[in-house]
Amino acid sequence: MSISVKNPIIFQNIPCTLVTGFLGAGKTTVINHLLATKPNDERWALLINEFGRIGIDGALLASSQDNDLEQQNIAMREVSGGCICCTSQLPLQIAISRLLNDHHPRRLLIEPTGLAHPRELILQLSAPHWQTALQMNAVITVLSGEQWQQIKYRDHEGFQAHVRDADVLIVNRYDQLSSSEKHTLIEWIATLNSHAKIIWAVSELTTETKDASNTPLTKEYIAGLNYQLDKPSHIIANQRKISITHLHKPMIGLQSQTHSLATVPSSSSSTDETEAQASANSDLPYRYHEEQQDFQLAGWRLPAHYQLNADDLQNWLLALPNWQRIKGVVHTSDGWLQINFNPGSLTTRTINPQSDSRLEIILQLGNAVDTDAVDTATEKTETEHDAKASAASINWEDCDRELMAMVI
Repeated sequence: MSISVKNPIIFQNIPCTLVTGFLGAGKTTVINHLLATKPNDERWALLINEFGRIGIDGALLASSQDNDLEQQNIAMREVSGGCICCTSQLPLQIAISRLLNDHHPRRLLIEPTGLAHPRELILQLSAPHWQTALQMNAVITVLSGEQWQQIKYRDHEGFQAHVRDADVLIVNRYDQLSSSEKHTLIEWIATLNSHAKIIWAVSELTTETKDASNTPLTKEYIAGLNYQLDKPSHIIANQRKISITHLHKPMIGLQSQTHSLATVPSSSSSTDETEAQASANSDLPYRYHEEQQDFQLAGWRLPAHYQLNADDLQNWLLALPNWQRIKGVVHTSDGWLQINFNPGSLTTRTINPQSDSRLEIILQLGNAVDTDAVDTATEKTETEHDAKASAASINWEDCDRELMAMVI
C-alpha cells in the first residue's frame, strides 16, 4: 500500500517590496497609495511589523477591517514583539512562508517598524533561502519633510539609517519647506545616499478612493511610485553577507493599588499574535516596558469591560514626556476608539468593540529637544531639560496607577 505525499509548493520570484521609514514618517499612507492601485484580479500580501509586543493592528484584524481587506483581495499578517530585523530570522521566515503558502500572493509588501534597522532586514532578505523565492525590488523609504527640519531627527542615527539604505525616497509633508530648504534637503540626502531616487509625494492625494485625485501631477506621482514596484533593488543586489543583531528585551511586571498588572510573557517576536498572548489573556490587565536604541516603549492590555474616561486619557497621553508615537484600541466613555498619535498628527476614530483594550507608546530619550533655531540654541529652558530627564527616569508604577484611576 503506497502513501501519497503532497508535494510542497515552491515559490519563485514573488515580487517583494520593503517600505521603510522612521517613526511617523507616513509609511502607512504610501502603502495605502500602492494598495489603492492594485489590479482587482491580483492578490497581494502585506506583512506589518509592530514596534511593540501587544499588537494594535493585529487586534483590528478580527474586526470589520479584516473583511474589507479580504474583499480587496489583500492578505495581511502581523509580526509583533519587536523589530523583526533585531530578534531572529525565525519570525520573519515563518510570517513570509505562511503568507506565501496560505494566500499565494502575486506580490508581497513588507512594512518594518519605524525603529527597524533597514540594513539588518535587507541582509536577512538577501539570504540564500530567499534568493529564489523572492524577487527583491526597490527599497522604498518614506521621509517626512517636517521631521527633517528638526535637528533631533536630522542628526538621529536611526533617521539617517533609513536614508542610507533606500533605493527610492518618497518625500512627503514638505509644503512648509522653502525652495532653499528643499535644495538643502536634496544635498543632505546626497551626503548619505547619492544613488537614491527622490520622488516628491503629492500632498493633496488621499486614499479614500482609487481615483481620489485625477490631476496630472497625481497621475505622475502614482505612476512613479508604482514603477518602483518592479524595479530591481540596487541596495539589496549589493548585499553578500548576513549579520543579525540580537537585542535582549527585559520585561517588567508591576502591580498597582487598584488592579494587578501581570508580567508580559518573555517570549520573542511571534508571527501569530494569538499564540504570543494566549498565556496573558487569562491574567489581564498587564503592562510591559523596554528600551530600544534611545527610545522607551510601553504597552498595556486591559479587559474589555474596563472603560476609561476619554478626555482624561487623551490629556494624560499628550502630557507624557517626549512621546513620539501613541497607538491604541481602547474602550472609553466615548465608545471604542482607535488612537493614532504622532507629533504631526492626532487621529482618533470610532471602531467596533474589541476583545480587549490595547495601548502602546514610544518615548524618546537622549537629544529629544528641538535645537533647530540658531538664535535659541543656547537658550534651552529648564522645562525642556526637565522633559528630557523625565523621559529617562519615568516611573512606570505611577503611570500604571494614573491609567487605572481613569477606569470608570
